[in-house]
Amino acid sequence: MAKPFSFKVLATDGKARRGVIDMPRGEIRTPAFMPVGTGGTVKTMYMDQVRGVGADIILGNTYHLMLRPGAERVARLGGLHEFARWPHPILTDSGGFQVMSLSKLRKLTEKGVTFRSHIDGAAYEMSPERSIEIQGLLDSDIQMQLDECTALPAEMKEIERAMELSLRWAERCKTAFGDQPGKAMFGIVQGGDNAALRVRSAQALSAMDLKGYAIGGLAVGEPQAVMLEMLDITCPELPDNKPRYLMGVGTPDDILKSVARGIDMFDCVMPTRAGRHGLAYTRRGKVNLRNARHADDPRPLDEESDCPAARDYSRAYLHHLVRSQEALGAMLLTWNNLSYYQNLMQDIRAAIEGSAFEARAAEITEGWARGDISVV
Repeated sequence: MAKPFSFKVLATDGKARRGVIDMPRGEIRTPAFMPVGTGGTVKTMYMDQVRGVGADIILGNTYHLMLRPGAERVARLGGLHEFARWPHPILTDSGGFQVMSLSKLRKLTEKGVTFRSHIDGAAYEMSPERSIEIQGLLDSDIQMQLDECTALPAEMKEIERAMELSLRWAERCKTAFGDQPGKAMFGIVQGGDNAALRVRSAQALSAMDLKGYAIGGLAVGEPQAVMLEMLDITCPELPDNKPRYLMGVGTPDDILKSVARGIDMFDCVMPTRAGRHGLAYTRRGKVNLRNARHADDPRPLDEESDCPAARDYSRAYLHHLVRSQEALGAMLLTWNNLSYYQNLMQDIRAAIEGSAFEARAAEITEGWARGDISVV
């Protein structure tokens, strides 16, 4: 019998929570940041590096994996853990966001959505049941309900229609998921930037008694203040004994402010995408290695970092790699960025345990504000 999925809050500091999710494939220390492995790979990283920087869980994407190499093929090859050589927990998103944002000629009905691949134009159907089936074929540990994510700004009637449809799809996903020992299905709170709709969505999902809850439809272009307002409204409506996952978020500052409001899990492409474009996240803020100021600088990105990419390579070399479009530049900066994000999460967890989260968050923010070291 598989170990059951469980979540326990170990410490609190204000609304910030330090907890642990326990699953057959391992523990997830929360607050947690999940590196994004869209197509079965965290771009430019080896999986042992991803584990080495401190990641307990990665994210895979149902939409991209169903298009290539195909969920049935991944299942025949032993599931996504075996396929990608990542034996630890994996969360898969439902594919709904990508269907809505990437696919052309899509048609949405109560049954689901029909769409054409952004790769080759082939026609596909995605229903709540099919989304859960695909995530099962991938052997995902945490599976997300299919939902409709509305781009903001939008009319209230449109936001309400999408939110209500997402609730009905959540019920169907729960039925399709059934009882899978050791695994979990999370519902997704929608409602755009409307407080009343967010509350209705959160209350309805809570009544379904799911194993976890995500907050979706934020960080889609709205100001940070709007996102934080929606978190202030939504988090109190979700069960205290279930994990809360803010989807697609975000910047280090977003993470600090969201943890302060009770969020436990995050994912975002920012650290990996930034690494491929010459941008490094550091304790001194963001550093653009494309900038000519680094061309003759023998100093490392951060001499105090425990990541070799930040500690052992000169800024001049990193600048050269980035400007020359050498693959190693993307590899080193992504390594640095994911290391920074995971160290930030560990710092947050320790601060919550020590009842010092607010003070530590202020120190981290002040470090960003001071900025990078001066030019040689």
